[in-house]
Amino acid sequence: MQSKAHWEQVYSSKPADAVSWFQEHATNSLRLIQKTGASFSASIIDVGGGASTLIDDLIENGFTQLAVLDLSASALATAKHRLGSKAEKVIWIEGDVTRVSLAPQTYDVWHDRAVFHFLTGADERQAYLEKVLTSVKPGGYVIVATFAEDGPTQCSGLPVRRYSADELHSEFGAPFELLGHEKEEHHTPFGTVQKFVYCYCRKLR
Repeated sequence: MQSKAHWEQVYSSKPADAVSWFQEHATNSLRLIQKTGASFSASIIDVGGGASTLIDDLIENGFTQLAVLDLSASALATAKHRLGSKAEKVIWIEGDVTRVSLAPQTYDVWHDRAVFHFLTGADERQAYLEKVLTSVKPGGYVIVATFAEDGPTQCSGLPVRRYSADELHSEFGAPFELLGHEKEEHHTPFGTVQKFVYCYCRKLR
């Protein structure tokens, strides 16, 4: 995983809506979470959620058991400030997803938009997968988005690993049933386009 210092610098030096991955509303992510059929009381974690507005949309749509995990304290502070008193409805976890301690079989939905593609080492990806396997409930859902095979080769000055839908699902393998995948063209605040691929799976055991 890239250094905590790097991400603290990014989030402490730029407004949340001035980074390339900013979305006014995380429309695709919200739709895919709703598509799982998860109840409003389902336990949902947004991995790398940081200052993302997905948590706002989840609260607004009635979900009540929410957690956000991010490496950057500055990113989490930005989201808390934006939410005001609503921040009390969220469990905030500062840590590296490949190392953080997460309670076993806790989450009904695991969502990650753009953390996994920063894991360029096989050992990092294996550690990430182990967190998913232990912390997501059997029958739970995993939604992961990365840069597509024709997406950028780096982000925030850091190298990334690009994926086709099949390549992304193969990283997770047999314990996960692929329910679908789709592409997204993300328009950055700078007027450029970043191509993403989303895969959503169900954990079989």
